[in-house]
Amino acid sequence: MEWFSALDGFSQFFWIIALIGSLIFLFVIITTFAGIDGGDDIGDVDSDIDADTGIGFQFITFKNLVGFFTIFGWTGVACVNAGMSKPISVIIATVCGLLMMALMAAMFFSMRKLADSGTLDYKNAIGAIGEIYLTVGANRTKMGKVSVRVQGTLRELEALSDSLVELKSGTLIKVVDVTSNGILIVEQTKKPIEPIKTETHELPSDTTKL
Repeated sequence: MEWFSALDGFSQFFWIIALIGSLIFLFVIITTFAGIDGGDDIGDVDSDIDADTGIGFQFITFKNLVGFFTIFGWTGVACVNAGMSKPISVIIATVCGLLMMALMAAMFFSMRKLADSGTLDYKNAIGAIGEIYLTVGANRTKMGKVSVRVQGTLRELEALSDSLVELKSGTLIKVVDVTSNGILIVEQTKKPIEPIKTETHELPSDTTKL
């Protein structure tokens, strides 16, 4: 490790990030594509980070952050070796890291879309209760999106409506049909009212004692 000790602190900073990031990145990629238990654990971390970002394209996830630091570190090493100044090295490394995050986000988004299209049966959404995510136009004039639970998973799916008024974000809806190309047909509904529980009392069989 003499070569590492001979480096200045700025170079050591990039080397440490590059080496640690590369090891974690390699593990993440192998477990993701192999589908082994480790991949499920990483997926749980992603779910925790993404919990408030909604369904769909997700930029800030554990996998994407690992990709950022990996490329950030190696780009920084390359910039330092090229004799660039510290500020320029940090800027270039950061930009490259962000580009890597965007690339990984797009890649995993595409993978999820392919997986969903192969397993999701839109007919299972019929009868489901959800809410409008993006405004749906009246009389099928504008396609919007709804958040609805299908096959045990909350999803954002494209929707149309035969309603005479537009259905705005937050409106409770019920899925009444699905088109041949997988677009939900929804109508406005109300929150189901639970029946009022009433207590019943039995009279004693021998009423002469009353």
